[in-house]
Amino acid sequence: MNDTASDWDIQAALSTYNIDRWGGGHFTINDKGNVEVRPTGDPSSAVDVMDIIAEARGRALSFPLVIRFQDLLRHRVKIVNEAFRTAIAELGFQGRYLGVFPIKVNQLREVVEEIMDAGQEYDFGLEAGSKPELIAALAVHSNPQSLIVCNGYKDASFIRNALLGRRLGKKIILVVEKIEELSHILSISREMSVEPIIGIRVRLQSKSSGKWALSGGENAKFGLCTAELMEACGILREAGLVQALKMIHFHVGSQVPDIVTIKRASREAARFYVKLRRMGFPLELIDVGGGLGVDYDGSHSNFESSTNYSLGEYARDIVYNIMDVCDSESVSHPNIVSESGRAIVAHHSLLVIEAFSSVTKTRPDMDLTPCETDHKLAREILEIAASLSEERRLENFHDAQQIKEQTQSMFELGLMELEQKAKIENAFWAIAARTVQLFKGSRYIPEEVREIETLLADQYVCNFSVFQSLLDHWALGQLFPVMPVHRLNEAPSRNATLVDITCDSDGKVSKFIDLNDVRDSLPLHPVEPGKPYYLGVFLVGAYQDIMGDLHNLFGRVNEIHVFLDEDEEGGWYIEEVIGGSTIAQVLSFTQWDENELLRRMKMQVDAAIKGDRLKPNEAMRLLGEFERGLRAYTYLNLPSSI
Repeated sequence: MNDTASDWDIQAALSTYNIDRWGGGHFTINDKGNVEVRPTGDPSSAVDVMDIIAEARGRALSFPLVIRFQDLLRHRVKIVNEAFRTAIAELGFQGRYLGVFPIKVNQLREVVEEIMDAGQEYDFGLEAGSKPELIAALAVHSNPQSLIVCNGYKDASFIRNALLGRRLGKKIILVVEKIEELSHILSISREMSVEPIIGIRVRLQSKSSGKWALSGGENAKFGLCTAELMEACGILREAGLVQALKMIHFHVGSQVPDIVTIKRASREAARFYVKLRRMGFPLELIDVGGGLGVDYDGSHSNFESSTNYSLGEYARDIVYNIMDVCDSESVSHPNIVSESGRAIVAHHSLLVIEAFSSVTKTRPDMDLTPCETDHKLAREILEIAASLSEERRLENFHDAQQIKEQTQSMFELGLMELEQKAKIENAFWAIAARTVQLFKGSRYIPEEVREIETLLADQYVCNFSVFQSLLDHWALGQLFPVMPVHRLNEAPSRNATLVDITCDSDGKVSKFIDLNDVRDSLPLHPVEPGKPYYLGVFLVGAYQDIMGDLHNLFGRVNEIHVFLDEDEEGGWYIEEVIGGSTIAQVLSFTQWDENELLRRMKMQVDAAIKGDRLKPNEAMRLLGEFERGLRAYTYLNLPSSI
């Protein structure tokens, strides 16, 4: 640890976990040492996460648990829209901002409905990239002034449903992703006697960097190249539907870390807009796609888990560059559309997990006192441990390393007993830990010492599944802020990685945010037997809810929705509880029928009674236990108290 117990305070905790930088004004640590959430950014409406956990425990809710702060979600809708409104007013831009929420980022009904309600005053709309998303959008969309933007590949059913929305008076834009789609759209629109609103996605030369860079650029799977764009213009002219083309759309990638990419792409897309306007197409909209990033690590840099720009800078740069290009060719300013889903939903969702055990390299209760019966190698390594000095700290470690290797060789040859091997290994890790400690505060720390520190990290066993709740971390290496949500007035004394309860060795979190680089371990407090240790994984509201898989058949987790209410004693209340998946539910996803499982088990129980292996009462108790098991939560039910 960088901080000792004597100089540890709340400010040290804020610095260690970097919460003031990635928290965006929504998260901090209170005087009790607990994480505090400020859904609207106002300190007077702060919520102590441990109070929510206590309430959840009182309602017999097991962990892992997702906490959704609905007021925070509404606040994010507001600040994104206000950022564009402010930029438009400051720069004298003549168009409007008409944002849309891409449903793919979080398709949960409660989330989409909250966004729609919060966005009413801004004419905030929706983006749908598939038929199911469009069906949901059509049902929840009620503001005739807001947009529904239809992206993705489209078949006849997709197009018909979009045109049905047009008949209902909705501003639904069918974005052409492939040149073949345009003729298909025009044919069905003639059949239904509905004039479509057409958008065309163009492939820009501009390209982002990071994990999602391949969704933009010349090799993107969506969009028209310049030659195809000209062909589409010819098709519209021939059909007498020049007036139907209303929008140019582009997308350079999700989580764009560098503002230069945004500037360049906005200018390039604006150039397409002005050229098409001068060709006689009455375009009204430029859709800048997604890409507005979230500063997950708080470094304010162009690292892939960060952003080197603010929300205000993002909005101003888009507005200015589009305006500058339009003014240079004397073309009227368009309305601006963006599909900023991640920046709206990421912050509102917090995953709380329990660490209930730890795997350590050393056994502190193991006796390392030298004995006459000790093996020669054991005596040697114990002497090193007793005489370890700052002057020879690395040399001492190398000597211990050699003894450990010799021990392993002798063990493989049958020349070393288990008791002696255990003693030598425990002494080695004690020396390694002491070596790292002796380098603390040094101006230069050798790389191998940093590697020793990583090797020494504990593994905290946590009641959750990485594959269900943090799929982007496993699949893409996406970093999320992770920290304890309590005990933050105590100095953490351990470094650890997190492992989940799946049977897969990849079920772990071993990369963590840091200002300068990616950390290989996280400062944590010791897990105390019989006491829960709660960790929070923050900024998980984008994609993680939908993309999780059922590895080991661990299902969706319990979820609560928290609303602010000044009339409540604590200033908040739980508005809704959504139970996580039961064992029967996840089994049904793989064609295991609950009734059939019960029938088969009952047959076995009956056979056991007839065979005199079970008494009837005992058999019925076992069958009842099996039936209750089917209705249980898929995660561990840990006996713990606040």
